[in-house]
Amino acid sequence: MFTRSAIFEGVIHPGKEDEFFDIIENNLLPIWRRMPHVTDVRLFRPVAQDDGTPDIILVQQIDYPTLDAIDEALSSPQRDEAVAASEPLAALYEGRHYHFVYEKLTDS
Repeated sequence: MFTRSAIFEGVIHPGKEDEFFDIIENNLLPIWRRMPHVTDVRLFRPVAQDDGTPDIILVQQIDYPTLDAIDEALSSPQRDEAVAASEPLAALYEGRHYHFVYEKLTDS
């Protein structure tokens, strides 16, 4: 199994927290779940962090059975839809988002 993760690093503008997470949960999450080959989607909102680490707003994880499945999902119309739906987020926080792909090494 492989997981593609998006890290939203930065700080949400004051008073925009509810709007940010509303877009994530009500607009983007349904699209992410419809992407080809997705087996699970998880969202994490940090509640604590080590000193000296960057501020993380959100970690999103999407599981796929293979690397080829990730490539297909990234080439899909649903991915284009997700990119368009995420555009309003840029005005709500100061920072960036980036991705990692992980391979699962253990079952427990």
